[in-house]
Amino acid sequence: MSLIQRSRPHPDDPAPHGDPAPRSGPAALLGLLTAAGGPRYAAALVVDALGTGLLRPFLLLYGIGVLGLDAGTAGLAMSAGMLAGLLVLPLTGRWIDRGARSLPAAATLLVRAAGSVVLLLADGVPGFAAAAVLLGVGGQSWPATHAAVVSTLTEGRTRDAALAAGRTLRNAGLGAGALLATLAVAGGTGALRLLAGVTGVACLLSAALVHSLRVTAPEAPPAPAGSERAEGPALRRITLLSMANLPFAFSFDVLEVALPALLVLHLHASAAWSSGVFVGNTVLVITLQLAVVLRLADRSRHTVLAVGGAALALSYLGFWAAGTLGGTAGAAGVAAVSVLFTLGEILYSGSGTALVAASAPPRLLGRALARWELSTGVGRALAPAALTALLAVGPEVLWPVLAGATLLAAAAVTRLRPAP
Repeated sequence: MSLIQRSRPHPDDPAPHGDPAPRSGPAALLGLLTAAGGPRYAAALVVDALGTGLLRPFLLLYGIGVLGLDAGTAGLAMSAGMLAGLLVLPLTGRWIDRGARSLPAAATLLVRAAGSVVLLLADGVPGFAAAAVLLGVGGQSWPATHAAVVSTLTEGRTRDAALAAGRTLRNAGLGAGALLATLAVAGGTGALRLLAGVTGVACLLSAALVHSLRVTAPEAPPAPAGSERAEGPALRRITLLSMANLPFAFSFDVLEVALPALLVLHLHASAAWSSGVFVGNTVLVITLQLAVVLRLADRSRHTVLAVGGAALALSYLGFWAAGTLGGTAGAAGVAAVSVLFTLGEILYSGSGTALVAASAPPRLLGRALARWELSTGVGRALAPAALTALLAVGPEVLWPVLAGATLLAAAAVTRLRPAP
């Protein structure tokens, strides 16, 4: 089932001159979302993003406030859930490679709905841990299954733009859901239970919408002799790209872990600076993600990803320099440099998954996406401990190490571009 039937382009081919990329703006966003699954899939993305936004900010608070767990125990259970999700990712990839598309995506949402139900029924550590595992498994597998659905219904630069449109919508939904959750948490334990229930209903509704699409991989002709040997180098290249992705993945926790610690603990600035940087980042990602992807449709995905790494590395050195100013001046400098950081994040997130989807042999799309998402998940799992440990030594250690690792990863990306 494919909306576009053309010969498979080279992974870094620019948008054809006779097939211009869609323009940016609300109309383009809606058009791309409906192109990648129709109105039902777009609605599923909205409901899922809002439900996830409701859940993420209060899961730890639910364990502490409703179930009476200590913070350490609740955090350990949540980490176990994330680890379980990473372990399941390879199995998800193989399921996709058997031809399934909308069914794995719906299954991840059903697992998360089950996690919300278990959370409501939990009365201690075992129940909370079981809920965290279910939520972790569903959450970690969703990006790969979503990318597989979009890659089946679109191709080329339209696929890149559709993936970017989905991220834009998801970020907006996460922000709106988090805001609603923040307001509701003031209502106490009853409000927390209500949020868990609403999240479960949202995931269940999204699962029904996604499953109704009945999308499967198009039937492929019999593989020619020697095709497996030809696919091997491509999959190995994607594995190396996924390894290079590890330093890139640290960028997500730079915003949520390293910068707040730098601003509050080292610059002794108000926590409002950290909140302002986070809100500014979210707004810029929502407003610029799709426009940047469309604007760079004539550029190599490898190049865009490498430039994103260079921008991130330069921003890390900028944070280091701003931190030496101290006080309000340093906090203002960090806020200014965060604009460059956000640009690097947009370039990275807008090209990484698209590059893997374009480079993967069709028969191995699931495994390729799973390896990429696995590296992202491992990077995010390691980031909080690594960033805080380096920052404890000093900003003069954290930022150069982070910048150097990201620059090396960007250089590796450029070297992994296949020959024309």
